[in-house]
Amino acid sequence: MTSPPRPDDAHPYLRAASAGIRHHTRALASSAANPPRPGDRPHLDVLHAHLAALLQLLDRIADSTRPPHPAAGRHLATAHTRLWQATSEVHAAFHLLPSTTVAEPEASICHPEQLPEGPPVLTICQRHLAAGRVVRRKTTPTDLRPHTTACVR
Repeated sequence: MTSPPRPDDAHPYLRAASAGIRHHTRALASSAANPPRPGDRPHLDVLHAHLAALLQLLDRIADSTRPPHPAAGRHLATAHTRLWQATSEVHAAFHLLPSTTVAEPEASICHPEQLPEGPPVLTICQRHLAAGRVVRRKTTPTDLRPHTTACVR
């Protein structure tokens, strides 16, 4: 007979992902010897992939929580919407940053047929569109509109 897993051992991969994010956050922290660097496209691409994966996880947790616990399900649905808004903003920021690759004449020619997922810069867009389809099936356009609390002058 096996004993049930301890609460801190229940989801080791999720804990490892969180530890990886904390490590990366500490590594990016500025110090006197290490001035802060602006974000770049590879960082935002990886962050967007992480947020999109969190969207899927939160969606499944909300779906299984909603029937037995409707109030908790509503809170998880709200969290899902807010996470989608954050994912959307990271996607927009990705496209506003300059490309970091140095284009050589031969390397700058796009050969999407050589890559099964298409040009690398478009993978974030494909991921974003796929996540957006799921989000839009479960929410209204009003819910997806960002909620601003700041006073506009």
